[in-house]
Amino acid sequence: MDLSGLSRHTPASVVARREAAVLAPVIERDGAAHLVFTKRADHLGEHPGQMSFPGGGREPVDATLSDTALREANEEIGLRADEVDVISRLDDVTTSSKYAVRPFVGVAPDREYVPDESEVAEVVVLSVEDLSTHANYESERRTDHPEYGDHRVHYFHVDGYTVWGVTGRMVVQLLERTTDWRAPPEPDRVVGPDADLLI
Repeated sequence: MDLSGLSRHTPASVVARREAAVLAPVIERDGAAHLVFTKRADHLGEHPGQMSFPGGGREPVDATLSDTALREANEEIGLRADEVDVISRLDDVTTSSKYAVRPFVGVAPDREYVPDESEVAEVVVLSVEDLSTHANYESERRTDHPEYGDHRVHYFHVDGYTVWGVTGRMVVQLLERTTDWRAPPEPDRVVGPDADLLI
């Protein structure tokens, strides 16, 4: 994983009334790059049980969206801002809950992270090698969605976890900017808007 590729990318920005930010923490474990995810608590009102990066909505205390990502990472998994070297960011993405989310990428230490049980069910560490193994990846094009129209959904199946949705889109961009992995040009299947999700 070559994080220097991120500096050669000019990320796209999205303006929205509801702003949020996440941090994609990169750690080195056993000589290889891994990403730190959270599995969201099942009782949350938005995206319960989904895999995500630490993050959340911008608060008045946050001077910048980078501050939002770092504050939320500290609150959710105990990752302190002084432990993180923020490298760059990815393109802003929008969510079904009407947020514009700004993803930041930072290098963090490999240590135990403790989830805030009010928001996070589990802290999950997945290797970049496994995420970028094509056998662990699939995608589908969902057609005629009343809000999104035709759109592609990416799925990464690793160690019994599935990263998909907005976080899956972030992982696609992160891998394409920092590794030799590329999403196939065509999805594995085309489905209607009401087809079951592969989770």
